[in-house]
Amino acid sequence: MWTLIFLLLSLYAIADGSGVTSTDFLRLPSDTSSRFFRHDDNDYPGTRWAVLIAGSNEYWNYRHQADVCHAYQLLKKGGLKEENIIVFMYDDIAFNEENPRPGIIINNPNGQNVYKGVPKDYIGENVTVENFFAVILGNKSALTGGSGKVVNSGPDDHIFIYYSDHGGPGVLGMPNNPYLYANDLIEVLKRKHASGTYKSLLFYLEACESGSIFEGLLPEGLNIYATTASNKEESSWGTYCPGEYPSPPPEYETCLGDLYSVGWMEDSDIHNLQRETLRQQYELVKRRTANNNSAYGSHVMQYGDIRLSKENLFLYMGTNPENDNNTYFDEISPRECSKAVNQRDADLLHFWDKYRKAPEGSTRKVVAQKELLDAMSHRIHIDDSVRFIGKLLFGMEKASQVLNVVRPAGQPLVDDWDCLKTMVRTFETYCGSLSQYGMKHMRSLANICNAGIDRGQMTEASAQASVFIPKPEQYFSNRSLLDLFYEAGEEPVIPVVRKR
Repeated sequence: MWTLIFLLLSLYAIADGSGVTSTDFLRLPSDTSSRFFRHDDNDYPGTRWAVLIAGSNEYWNYRHQADVCHAYQLLKKGGLKEENIIVFMYDDIAFNEENPRPGIIINNPNGQNVYKGVPKDYIGENVTVENFFAVILGNKSALTGGSGKVVNSGPDDHIFIYYSDHGGPGVLGMPNNPYLYANDLIEVLKRKHASGTYKSLLFYLEACESGSIFEGLLPEGLNIYATTASNKEESSWGTYCPGEYPSPPPEYETCLGDLYSVGWMEDSDIHNLQRETLRQQYELVKRRTANNNSAYGSHVMQYGDIRLSKENLFLYMGTNPENDNNTYFDEISPRECSKAVNQRDADLLHFWDKYRKAPEGSTRKVVAQKELLDAMSHRIHIDDSVRFIGKLLFGMEKASQVLNVVRPAGQPLVDDWDCLKTMVRTFETYCGSLSQYGMKHMRSLANICNAGIDRGQMTEASAQASVFIPKPEQYFSNRSLLDLFYEAGEEPVIPVVRKR
């Protein structure tokens, strides 16, 4: 009735010429009435829970912890209680010697400190797959270290899980071994559903090839809606990086955020989430992350129970009361970036920017050059090793085709996940850690399994690769920084780099 009264008053004012603008009229039915009908937690039985995880460490991965800290601040302003927000982050960024603003983390060139007040539930060596799974399942007995907080949810509760880090086909990175494999995550989500301890679950995933975590694996019927920063065969992208527009403050030599992540958070920061649906946010973030379908963007995907996308974000994130009068408009243009940085190249950008800015002859310049050389030579070593193994197993002509094949839509990466884990362990035993860059080769290792190669064959091929492929440190001889870039098939990550 109040809405009808306000509508009639607005029409009367317009007819009366009393100075009410068309904008005022358009806002009255939703925005002004929200002062009288604002939802509170009593309108929705159950509790909101959130698990936020940054799966990396080291300063060049600044953006992942910045993403998670920003998400925490957003949820707190939305009304979630600290006891219901569980944070995983290595916590080696805020007071890192490379951080130009000690004790401060920003997720936007003009952003405020998002680090302040963030709980340190699971940090350092406690950021593990085992603890992550135990927290989701509410299993305190399975925890090792940390605050002991878990998702102790009930049948009417809503859960939000947000992960930001590096990934690869079928796998997500963690700062402590082992990797997080897609099949294990899906099994945990199925167990959580079987326990009857939530009503619906929202999962936002930022990582390269993040679509492969859910495609062909996450069934309907679990009351889970998931979106990912990229499809199953492309990288995701860092943003607010040196050399971009908008660029971070000049003292920063690293990316401040990730394109998909800042997309959903900056949208949530300004809107009344009682009136914005998951679907609306998905479409907006999809457009922003595609970056005008340029080479500097990816395809945001959705999986699981798509029907849940009709729900309001308020169910999972609450809403900031300061945004009560901010209505979602689908035509709002997302902020556009001049370009973005491939997640796997963000470390190179950091090392190069550090090297470029350091004074000639300084220790800092020498250290930065070594860091960049080490990173590039590691890439070449991993790439060469995988190609060599492929040629031994499948022959010179077929190797590339077998290693790089992408399975049809709707199929999981691999049929035998235990085989994939075995192939990864075997490769790393003889050829060294894949690390965040090498996770790109998970599809090749999965295809080795799909082709029927057994552990013995993989062991023999990896052992030969360890003999014939130069070790990373052997790539230094007679090579300049730029030689390493081009030999690895990489473009220099800063526009000013030119080969002399």
